[in-house]
Amino acid sequence: MTLRSQLTALLSFLFLSLLTTSASVSALEEGEAVLNSELSRANNQSLFWGPYRPNLYFGVRPRVPKSLITALLWAKVDNYGQVQNSMLRPDLGGVQTIHDAGNNIDITTSFVKIPGGGNGGSWAARIKGEPRDDAPPDLKTTVVFYLASEQWGELVEVADNGDDTGFDGDVIFKGQSSALGDYKLVVTKGTGAHPASSHPISAKRDLDKTTVQSLNVPEDRLWMANQLLFGQFREGINEIIQDYGSENAPPPWQTYQLVNKPEVANAHIVQKNFEGPFEFDILFSSDSAGKDVTSEDLTREIKLTTESFNERFSDVFALQAPFKDEKYRKFGKSMLSNLAGGIGYFYGQHVVDRSYAPEYEEENEGFWEETAEARGRKQEQLEGPYELFTSIPSRPFFPRGFLWDEGFHLLPVADWDLELTLEIVKSWYNLIDEDGWIAREQILGDEARSKVPPEFQVQYPHYANPPTLYLVLDTFLEKLRQTNGSLPAAKERVSQDIGTGLENAYLDNPSAGIEYLRNLYPLLRRQFLWFKRTQFGDIKTYDREAFSQREAYRWRGRSIQHVLTSGLDDYPRAQPPHPGELHVDLISWVGLMAKTLIKIADAVDLPEDAHEYTGVLHAIERNLVDLHWSEKDGCFCDATIDAFEEHELVCHKGYISLFPFLVGLLKPDDPHLGKTLDLLGDEDELFSPHGIRSLSKKSEFYGTAENYWRSPVWININYLALTQLHDLALQEGPYKAKARDLYTRLRKNLIDTVYNSWEETGFAWEQYNPETGQGQRTQHFTGWTSLVVKILAMDDLSTSSDKGHARDEL
Repeated sequence: MTLRSQLTALLSFLFLSLLTTSASVSALEEGEAVLNSELSRANNQSLFWGPYRPNLYFGVRPRVPKSLITALLWAKVDNYGQVQNSMLRPDLGGVQTIHDAGNNIDITTSFVKIPGGGNGGSWAARIKGEPRDDAPPDLKTTVVFYLASEQWGELVEVADNGDDTGFDGDVIFKGQSSALGDYKLVVTKGTGAHPASSHPISAKRDLDKTTVQSLNVPEDRLWMANQLLFGQFREGINEIIQDYGSENAPPPWQTYQLVNKPEVANAHIVQKNFEGPFEFDILFSSDSAGKDVTSEDLTREIKLTTESFNERFSDVFALQAPFKDEKYRKFGKSMLSNLAGGIGYFYGQHVVDRSYAPEYEEENEGFWEETAEARGRKQEQLEGPYELFTSIPSRPFFPRGFLWDEGFHLLPVADWDLELTLEIVKSWYNLIDEDGWIAREQILGDEARSKVPPEFQVQYPHYANPPTLYLVLDTFLEKLRQTNGSLPAAKERVSQDIGTGLENAYLDNPSAGIEYLRNLYPLLRRQFLWFKRTQFGDIKTYDREAFSQREAYRWRGRSIQHVLTSGLDDYPRAQPPHPGELHVDLISWVGLMAKTLIKIADAVDLPEDAHEYTGVLHAIERNLVDLHWSEKDGCFCDATIDAFEEHELVCHKGYISLFPFLVGLLKPDDPHLGKTLDLLGDEDELFSPHGIRSLSKKSEFYGTAENYWRSPVWININYLALTQLHDLALQEGPYKAKARDLYTRLRKNLIDTVYNSWEETGFAWEQYNPETGQGQRTQHFTGWTSLVVKILAMDDLSTSSDKGHARDEL
């Protein structure tokens, strides 16, 4: 039984006791408090360790600051000109293979958590290398495992120093930390042949042995495994040149071998050299577990984890026609596991410029030409440290948290593991400041900043970002509503789920789900009020006619060509920028927030707040038409102020035009819905064989300039459209048949596009070409593109009769 299974069994017992006992109300409340506390503790334990360093291909660490960190590196060392390193990072408890064509090897890593004990328990990883078909028959690979203790003064010792040339068997490390207690980490000898050499240096550098070099490294450089390793390589090469001269150097696989120098230190480099295939294990044992992890434990857990994943995937994501073939199942599992594999833990300071606060400027014409530097008000400074548990869009290119990406990331994860999802949501809201702001990019610490150009590092506390986490909370509310219909049903479900894990513990224990919302709600309200206060749009100054004088919104952070804060970067907007602009996508997002907050306030028994949000939502729905609907163009549009100081609509047909529909603000009989669907389905405007284009094909800006959001197909926006079409197709109304047809064709187009590109290239992509369907921009973009796994499991509505049911997609 896994750690999660054991904890779930305990929680289930407590919950069943609450249901069957005739205790008083106060005792029941006390029991629920114990249950909620135990659930929180159980989640912290089960999610404590993980491959939480997504900027690496493989890097294990716990979800606490300043603890033990690890990394894996490997390189082909057949000759002096091809020494490159690669890194691997697997998904949460599972198996992953990297097809490394450059180094002629496939590297498979398996990672599992071993239940038992406190301090987060134990874990183990298996590293396996298999030469590719095009590899030379005597392929030589050096593999390096790096471990470091981040907390200054918490050193790690090598239990046995081997001999001068290295270790014949396992390498054993022992350490102690405030977060982990006492622990042991073993790098096993493993299996595999070793390269040979007749050079005289073999007396000092034995290729058959594992070597360890121990270093005492400043705390701010511990994450630099690459630089540290190559620094040690350089020292070794200098020694060779000094002793033997450059003309009498040993072969490259021995030149790049580290000399064995184990010591008590805060960083250790473990090196193994192989010829051909190889395999070895890394075993971390917490002393609190009472027993050491073995390779046999690892073998058993890998088998169980693999079998469990395959079985659960088929249950959670039951693929629907016409995509039931095994090839789509393999595709879906790849998308999900890579998405989960991008979950990481970040800790550190970030760069903030609060020179705008609290005035929230950008109120004068020409504001977009002014800069903080020009006004002499540039006040960048480090704030924090903060910690964040988050998924990321792309491991190689975007290894950091993005606020508007996160909500899309978590929609598939919520189906797989709701508790993990809610932990991530809570982590994001723990970043909120007193004013209600969350930085849109989370670049925490030097390691994260090393991946970001300086001009993009600074965060401004009047810059917003689409609040997509409300999509996740709306999904949670719907799941909670469905499972909280009656306590007997909940009781039966808990009995059935004992031993299955904590993935749905908040649903199996509805009181815990409500308590989660109750604790999160003050932060949600603070953020909502921050949006209303800082992103307000000016109605009164320009005498605009609207139902409400309050509900209009404008993204701050505009430039002449970009509104990066909107998430739609270079999408065409009014020219030139004007402080009187109103943005239809932003008022739609605020409408989604209000709509979700009504449900949350109702769930946590705050009727006055629910009434307040209901009024806001009603005003937004009215103002969407009053301020943003163009009867002439038949779509929703941004607005600005013309040369005569009058309200003017700026209609660039595309994703912007669909936003009231995308976030569910148009009812099935809304009179504006017909033209919105006409625009969406028009092949001369937005509809393409590969998904909905980001901008109308008729637009003068189509495919121009950066062409980032000016034609390509983006899966996240297409997913929103698809879910709304799905629900519309299942409701009575004048557009039911049209929605069904659009849904069926769009679903097929999207899956075919992402799948075909994945099959051809091996990658998910950031966006897709609307004419060819080819993946574009960032490859290995397994962030919101992974929403395709949910699309695979959505209902097949291709027949005339209703199939399935309205799902909780949004």
